[in-house]
Parts: sequence; structure tokens; C-alpha cells
Amino acid sequence: MPSTILDLTHHLRAGNSASPRLTWYGPDGERVELSGRVLDNWVAKTSNFLSEELDAGRGTRVRLDLPPHWKSVVIALATLQTGAVLVDTAPADITFTGPESHDGEAGGGVLVAVALGALEMAYPGELPAGALDYAALVRQFADSYEPFDPPMESDPAVDGQHTFTQTELFSRFAVPAADGARVLVAGSSGLMDALARLIGAWSAGGSAVLAHPGIDDVDHLRRVENVTA
Repeated sequence: MPSTILDLTHHLRAGNSASPRLTWYGPDGERVELSGRVLDNWVAKTSNFLSEELDAGRGTRVRLDLPPHWKSVVIALATLQTGAVLVDTAPADITFTGPESHDGEAGGGVLVAVALGALEMAYPGELPAGALDYAALVRQFADSYEPFDPPMESDPAVDGQHTFTQTELFSRFAVPAADGARVLVAGSSGLMDALARLIGAWSAGGSAVLAHPGIDDVDHLRRVENVTA
């Protein structure tokens, strides 16, 4: 069992890293498939964006005002990988927001706007006042991440209705999955629940299909994606 998110991302890029680890089904037939290597690259780029552009590190409080989405998952993993803490309410040092659900407020910290379309290279429309554009900035950062001050097992990772340390992400937060399972995760359950199910699947060497809350035909996804759990 991994003991920190750094262990998990190492696991994703090791072994058969070309195998699908996360498949996203969005609205209007959008499908995005990320191998372990590609997923790790996105997490690394975002970790470098957080640490180099925003000075995030151990103890930084990060709020995700985002719906369940593959980019939301990437940002959550990167947050945890830098040692920052996921929080569900303001105040936060950094707030990520999107066009579907943003409140336009950073609560005194930095605001980062996230484009959620698969092909969008920049935030659609006008940026919220004072916000940074995640899609326009993140690609310039390196594909690998080497933390100067890596998170420790006992460091806080989630601070909300329930609190979890880095190691408790795997022992208490994650939803257990069978070894090698391909898990269907419904976005209607919310981002943190989706993240718990994804971490559980990846910890067991498996993969996951994450479905937008508006997708009703989950039986079809089970068949075409060979879902086992």
C-alpha cells in the first residue's frame, strides 16, 4: 500500500505505464483516455505549476471549486503531491475554479480558472477578475516532478468535514477495490467521493472510468469499457 501520494504517482508511471488508468466520459460524447504515463505527466506539470508559479508546498491550503472531471482529479493529485492540503471551504491560499461552478472568489488567496473542454487551450470567455489561466500556463512546465520538500506520511492531506493525513488517504479515505479492477466512478457522487474511489482503484493496480454527472447510460459504459466493479 502506498504511504504518500508521491508513492502512488510513482506506481502510475512504473510498470506497464502505457495501459489506461483513467478514462473520462464528458458531455456531448467527449471521451479522454489517460495512460499511467500521461496521467503522471499531467500531475507533474500541475505540481510544478503549483510549486513554481504559486509557491505551493507542505501546508498550503488549496480549494477545488470544480466538478468531477479528469482535470479536477489531476489538480487534486498534484495538490497532494506537493504536500498541500485539500480544503472544502474558504479561506484558502489557492482556489481553482471552473466555468461550470465557480463563485469567482478566492477568499483572499490566488484564484486559478480552469477550462474543462478537452481541446481548450485557454479559459473560455473572460477570466474572473485577477485569476490565472490554468490551461494557458500549465503546459510550459516540466513533465517530471522532484519535490524539494516532499510530503511526509503524517502530514495533513485533506481538511474538511473529515481530516486525513497522507498515509490515511490509503487506509481511511480511499474506497478499497479488488486487485486490478476497472472501476466505474459516477461523477454525481461529487469530486471528493470520486477521488476516494480513484485512489482506491489505482492503489490496487487497477484503472477507472469517470463519468460526467449528466451521463445516464452507465450500463453502456460498463459494457464498452469492460468495467468489473
